[in-house]
Amino acid sequence: MKTIRISMKTTIVLIIGILMYSCNGKQPGQEVKPLTPSFTSDIESFRQYRYPEWFRDAKFGIWAHWGPQAVPRQGDWYARRLYEEGGSGYKYHLEHYGHPSKFGYKDIIPLWKAEKWDPDKLMALYKRVGARYFVSMATHHDNFFLWNSRIHRWNSVNMGPQKDVVGLWQEAAKKYGLRFGVSEHLGASFTWFQVSHGSDKTGPMKGVKYDGANPEYHDLYHPPAAPDDKGWLTKDTAYHKRWFASITELIDMYKPDLLYSDSELPFGETGRKMLAHFYNQDIEKNNGKIEAVYTCKHLASEGRWVRDIERGAMDTVSIDPWQTDTSIGDWYYRTGQKYMTGTQVIQMLVDIVSKNGNLLLNVVQTPEGDLEQDVLDILEEIASWIAVNGEGIYETRPWKVYGEGPSMKKQEKGRFGGVRDVRPYQQADIRFTSKGNTLYAFVMEKPTEDIKITSLGKKTWTEPVRVRSVKMPGSDEKLRWKQEENALVITLPARLPEWKVVCFRIELK
Repeated sequence: MKTIRISMKTTIVLIIGILMYSCNGKQPGQEVKPLTPSFTSDIESFRQYRYPEWFRDAKFGIWAHWGPQAVPRQGDWYARRLYEEGGSGYKYHLEHYGHPSKFGYKDIIPLWKAEKWDPDKLMALYKRVGARYFVSMATHHDNFFLWNSRIHRWNSVNMGPQKDVVGLWQEAAKKYGLRFGVSEHLGASFTWFQVSHGSDKTGPMKGVKYDGANPEYHDLYHPPAAPDDKGWLTKDTAYHKRWFASITELIDMYKPDLLYSDSELPFGETGRKMLAHFYNQDIEKNNGKIEAVYTCKHLASEGRWVRDIERGAMDTVSIDPWQTDTSIGDWYYRTGQKYMTGTQVIQMLVDIVSKNGNLLLNVVQTPEGDLEQDVLDILEEIASWIAVNGEGIYETRPWKVYGEGPSMKKQEKGRFGGVRDVRPYQQADIRFTSKGNTLYAFVMEKPTEDIKITSLGKKTWTEPVRVRSVKMPGSDEKLRWKQEENALVITLPARLPEWKVVCFRIELK
């Protein structure tokens, strides 16, 4: 009888594969049994969660991080910065609107008309660009709701555009077959907005309270917090209850496929109660199958939700699916801002997908609701690339390694964890995705010489990888290649595509 010896490296790969099947909610050949709504505020109850296939397959979502804070065209956090004496936002506000004791954020809201916003037209574009899911801002730290709330008068149906922004985005997403999500940033609002209660410390308006101190507007700016309540998430249980009521109203009205929190899972048991409700109502909606995805910034999801990394990425393959959220520019519209290039977005998408992640990309809208021409140009570049190379993105899973090349050796830290989402690449930088016996190898910078993929040498692995064929999606050129002992060498194609990130479809034996 022959003894079969398995190397340690092969054993590790097999274990990871088994774990990834497990995280997917089933073992090979097993069916997933229908669930009953049984999630509770007990953290252990979330161990039964299984990541839905739609999210693992989708890979790419587009986000509308959009609302009245876009009106001044000064970028992110304007609702807070206008109250920060001496800062650029305060100076701009003073010059263009007046002192915040007389003209505050409450007076910016009516100026947001969204008169050029066409959700149907934008969703058709996002579908063509390659998004498989779409996320609408529901409420930012400014405590303004973009849905038809019954419990909060400061909403987009009562004020500003007088439209149900969330509802209209959802209608368009459903029409074009995209999964629909909402983002909530309310958890941080209760402390974030306390600056609106202050006053100037110097100058002619010294000591004159800003409009946030007026009790008439405390339902927008919140009542005063305790002096020691200054964390990202408030300690005040009354605020916790307000948050819970607001987010469960949002869930019950729109029943989204995805919910994003701009924080860790907020407020202890209150947050877990919200999450249990989100999962349970989704199980009921889907007849015993959980399709809901919750993303937050807890460092360890442990299979209970999806970890979100803002403006950063994992530095290796994660067993659990995860998500990067980022923007092509500032989070809100800002005059003169610099955007990512289409190539940078494509490189970022490929790197993230190779590590078992998804990309949620904010496409910056003007205050009026349309897109600038340079943003449209970026999206067209992505759309052209996706149309040909999307087969190596959607429905794929990580390979034995996520990549190779110099970019793996020096990885700068990202803004909120992991590594930088946008960084320079060279021809030697390769990223991999897989689909059965098909391997996709992405050359991250347009090659100028023969491509050498060291991960595909005959003797690179203890268990040899044999190459059967090499093709380039979208091309009928017959490629010349040779699998050598230490690398797969692909002769530089005679005709390369116009884009910089070049994909090779490699069939394995």
